Amino acid sequence: MASTIFNASSSLPATLKGLDCNTYKPTLGNLRFIASPNKKSITVPSSSSPAPKRRVLPLAKATSDVPVKTGLSDAECEAAVAAGNVPEAPPVPPTPLAPAGTPVVPSLPLSRRPRRNRRSPALRAAFQETSISPANFVYPLFIHEGEEDTPIGAMPGCYRLGWRHGLLEEVAKARDVGVNSIVLFPKVPDALKTPTGDEAYNEHGLVPRTIRLLKDKFPGIVIYTDVALDPYSSDGHDGIVREDGVIMNDETVHQLCKQAVAQARAGADVVSPSDMMDGRVGAIRDALDDAGFQHVLIMSYTAKYASSFYGPFREALDSNPRFGDKKTIFIWKNGSYQMNPANYREAMVEVHEDESEGADILLVKPGLPYLDIIRQIRDNSALPIAAYQVSGEYSMIKAGGMLKMIDEEKVMMESLLCLRRAGADIILTYFALQAARCLCGEKR
Repeated sequence: MASTIFNASSSLPATLKGLDCNTYKPTLGNLRFIASPNKKSITVPSSSSPAPKRRVLPLAKATSDVPVKTGLSDAECEAAVAAGNVPEAPPVPPTPLAPAGTPVVPSLPLSRRPRRNRRSPALRAAFQETSISPANFVYPLFIHEGEEDTPIGAMPGCYRLGWRHGLLEEVAKARDVGVNSIVLFPKVPDALKTPTGDEAYNEHGLVPRTIRLLKDKFPGIVIYTDVALDPYSSDGHDGIVREDGVIMNDETVHQLCKQAVAQARAGADVVSPSDMMDGRVGAIRDALDDAGFQHVLIMSYTAKYASSFYGPFREALDSNPRFGDKKTIFIWKNGSYQMNPANYREAMVEVHEDESEGADILLVKPGLPYLDIIRQIRDNSALPIAAYQVSGEYSMIKAGGMLKMIDEEKVMMESLLCLRRAGADIILTYFALQAARCLCGEKR
């Protein structure tokens, strides 16, 4: 609406001069606002003069002309319309013309035209089925013992953060735009790595120290941790490796339970076994409960595939396997313990096991190449679903953007929205801070 400007300081009656402006309240008898019939303006007469000098004050300019009110009552307006005196309104807009040469065809006999629901930005927004917000993000952060932040070559924009300095700054930035959940991944000194990964449950180790510091500085933050031996193993594998190349399942689970309890004792909110050992969720749940941490959640890496999209992550943590890979339990035979990317039904086997063992959240990793797995689990489980947009996905989008082959921001947001549409409740993504800034409209 156009605003009305009133300035009567130069034409106040003498009887009003000297009055306290806080106590004097003009009435309709003091001042009258009269609409000028020929101009879009307001005239203000002085009530003390027998021949009032009118001052015409222009209305503030609006984006469209606003009709001047007539001062008629509701009953008078209705009576005027009933008598045929219909107020003037803008004309019906003309039908837009098609370009020359457009064929003239009869309308298709369609009772339903889905395009009607998306014919304007307002309609598209009203019927949007999937939404995304910073609350849906979990921000993976790499930490190390140093004081300086070290850039990760394969992951532009990501760093190994000094746990006492750079990490705190990054968490503060994330919280400023609504990202209140993080997951920690440590770069452990080689001197502390052993075949059995004992450093994983050192209560004075890098991760427990970092958790305590974060909880002290940011009490409301939600901290997820990674439960696996590969950052602590001299072999670089998620479990203990026997001399014949077999990953030892039950012995590894024993170590993982101690690691989860150490993290919970430090203040972790969610422990996340990513090792893919059989039975580890139930064993960890029992260990946490026995230690008095019934409130700590377990986010199980339920469907973690042996993917080639993990490469940049292993550079970040310097945790490439010293030999073999992660495709079967026999690492000598080009195999590991992670799932075969060709398998679809096997994911549901893992879902049933993790649900029965007490998992609170089910995670699929990687994210975008496995949207069908996310949807399958979403349709068959009532538990919250997490998706991990892994380092390879992040780096591809970053590289494409840097080479001007794609619009990085738009592709980033579309990829995250796709993960939500497939059924993910939360998304672990290195884009968390950047995407949250976009959602908040912050200009970098």
